[in-house]
Amino acid sequence: MATATVSVDASDRTRGENRLGWYLAGPALAVMLLVTAYPMGRAIYLSLYNYRLTDPEGRSFTGLNNYVTVLSDAKWWTDVWTTVMITVVTVSIELVIGFAFAMVMHRIIFGRGVIRTSILVPYGIITVVSAFAWQFAFANDSGFINSWLHLGTYDWFGGRWASLTVICMSEIWKTTPFMSLLLLAGLAQVSEDMQEAAKVDGATAWQRLYKVTIPNMRAAIMVAVLFRTLDAYRVFDNVFIMTKGANNTETVSMLTYSQMISRVELGLGSALSVLLFLSVLLIAFVFIKLFKVDLAQARGDR
Repeated sequence: MATATVSVDASDRTRGENRLGWYLAGPALAVMLLVTAYPMGRAIYLSLYNYRLTDPEGRSFTGLNNYVTVLSDAKWWTDVWTTVMITVVTVSIELVIGFAFAMVMHRIIFGRGVIRTSILVPYGIITVVSAFAWQFAFANDSGFINSWLHLGTYDWFGGRWASLTVICMSEIWKTTPFMSLLLLAGLAQVSEDMQEAAKVDGATAWQRLYKVTIPNMRAAIMVAVLFRTLDAYRVFDNVFIMTKGANNTETVSMLTYSQMISRVELGLGSALSVLLFLSVLLIAFVFIKLFKVDLAQARGDR
């Protein structure tokens, strides 16, 4: 009987938390839907037409033909692979470095304000400005990297992998502070009493990290990785400034821009926009499912 009562109380508490979540997130969700509903609806509508802006009279209904064209084109899948590769590499490295920065900002006593400000400075720089700075640093004529590394006239933007390396480094430098800021919020939620209890039990610093710190900030880690993954998958600025998609460095966002803006193919470009949007939704859906599974496991452990 007592077990049944505890189960009912836990179920009611879960429903209450879900209801509170909707109350808090509902207004923001409603505003987002109002702002994005028309552009997305318009994009879906245009994606069903063969429509070039320079020939408005030649617009014709093609149904799902634009989607078939995109999905059957090897260029789409090449750009998807490039985008996924940039996303995985940058987010993984940012998670490690960002966690280290978060630990420093959380533990440091003297000069805390100066250290935190210094770490967060790159995130305050506009991405386009950051991209130009990295391009100039690695350029043959104006750059200083080659002279520092004694590489002579090595062309960083002359090949696929060298170009992607610079693009990834620029992304990591720019957005690692954002990751560290989110992880810092998670670190603040870890009880110091638990840390002290583990220390008394003889746990080393690494054991406390893996057994106490990380398990108790799984939600913050999941949120940080989700936000950065969604942002990294839409990478555009660095690619546009540094290579403009040359040397097989084109991403999905860059491909969409090329079709929509450069070639004024509104139908095909809109189809690419819709597919990009659906890709982002898929990533978010997968992360939410993983988060729910992780949350259920955490509650089971308790």
